[in-house]
Amino acid sequence: MKRKRILLWIVGFIITISAAVYQKKTGPTYPKKEHITINEKEYVFNLIRSHPGDGDALVKLEIDDENINALLYYRNYPVSDNDMWQTVEFKQNTIDEKKYLMAHLPHQKPAGKLLYYIQYSDNSGMHTIAKEKPIVIRYRGDVPAYIMIPHIIFIFLAMFLANVSGLFAAFKIPQFRRYTSITLLLLLFGGMIFGPIVQKFAFNEFWAGIPKGWDLTDNKTLIAFVAWVAAFILNLKKGNRAAVIIASLITIIIFSIPHSMFGSELNRETGKVIQGFIQLYY
Repeated sequence: MKRKRILLWIVGFIITISAAVYQKKTGPTYPKKEHITINEKEYVFNLIRSHPGDGDALVKLEIDDENINALLYYRNYPVSDNDMWQTVEFKQNTIDEKKYLMAHLPHQKPAGKLLYYIQYSDNSGMHTIAKEKPIVIRYRGDVPAYIMIPHIIFIFLAMFLANVSGLFAAFKIPQFRRYTSITLLLLLFGGMIFGPIVQKFAFNEFWAGIPKGWDLTDNKTLIAFVAWVAAFILNLKKGNRAAVIIASLITIIIFSIPHSMFGSELNRETGKVIQGFIQLYY
């Protein structure tokens, strides 16, 4: 029995890590990787899709060829009839003995978004990067470490214990009831307490989910929390394995959804933060 429990803990950890990595790397705020050949040399550029804090967003291309010239094109997202492409020239710069082409996108209010693409010239002529599918970058406020770190820890542990609880319930190991209670507490602190605080710092809104809006990050946290509240209540008097397994499966599905999809978005006309759409450009 002890060996089985250890094995299930390991399986639960692997599922949690896999879901967390998948969620992060597939999310619309994770840097967009572009593989480009310039003057017969291969380059890999990580184009930013999120900018925290004050100041302009820095777009940099690590290129050691000083003969390359480039322009950064940008405009508001979502695009309105009056939005025209603006341009910024890339400048040569050296950081830690590495050469870069660097340009800045103008600062936006929290949850404000811009579209951008790059045009450059080399020995073979003029080329573009991401022109057909421009990059969407979202701006947010800076979240203090003393808020973000507990939020991340509690959410990760909640995901982990949710998987372990579901596995224990599936294999009829009695401790699943104890871990159901702990999972609920972790979701309460990580998702329902620290989550809105993070949202407030980042986008100046404590809550953008139901019933206020349709922010997917807030709503999927709420759904997971409700599922574990139900599992907890159904396990108060006697074990209900099915409720825990269902709650665990709901949590896996929810936390596998790319992070920040349908996330907060600034309505430029009203100045209010609303739920955004699935980004068509990424």
